[in-house]
Amino acid sequence: MRTRIKICGLTRAQDVREAVAAGADAIGFVFYPQSSRAVTIAQARELVALLPPFVTAVGLFVNATEAAVREVLAEVPLGLLQFHGDEDAAFCARFGRAWMKAARVRAGFDLLDYAARFPGASGLLVDAWVEGYGGGGEVFDWNLLPAGFSAPLVLAGGLTPANVTDAVRRVRPWAVDVSSGVEQARGIKDPALMRAFVAGVRKADEPIQFS
Repeated sequence: MRTRIKICGLTRAQDVREAVAAGADAIGFVFYPQSSRAVTIAQARELVALLPPFVTAVGLFVNATEAAVREVLAEVPLGLLQFHGDEDAAFCARFGRAWMKAARVRAGFDLLDYAARFPGASGLLVDAWVEGYGGGGEVFDWNLLPAGFSAPLVLAGGLTPANVTDAVRRVRPWAVDVSSGVEQARGIKDPALMRAFVAGVRKADEPIQFS
């Protein structure tokens, strides 16, 4: 299986071009004003226009109002919505677009129960539990992930070129999601790190050779 790759939190045209050239399957744009990686509707419209066919534009929202989401969708052709807040399934499904829901994982968190509450999700993104929203670039214990998901699993949380090969081999997710792990500074991506990250995923997808 080829593990899909999403690079999130892009704010510059050159970073979008480099991410696509590196082999990203999806590009994430943050519509959460409190984030240092947030983009305006005008910025996002220009950045999404750079994407070639078969590279998905993903919009990330955190407890946005319905009106705010619809305002973005009226201007930006997003292929997938990603909800990171306290949204319920009815809200996520309200916009007629494919969507996935983020879960913040820590010991004692029932991920199977959480997944059952979002049966319409195209995927479930698992991230580290931290105060506030987003994983903060922290890795969580992948052993906390149970088997048996009805939706594809997207692994996030502190992934970098140094650990993504091991992460994919151990978890075997449908996709991986990276932001801070390929940055020079917040919202500024590093082309070499993006290429190394993609190479790390592709290495994990290769059959393991036994001597």
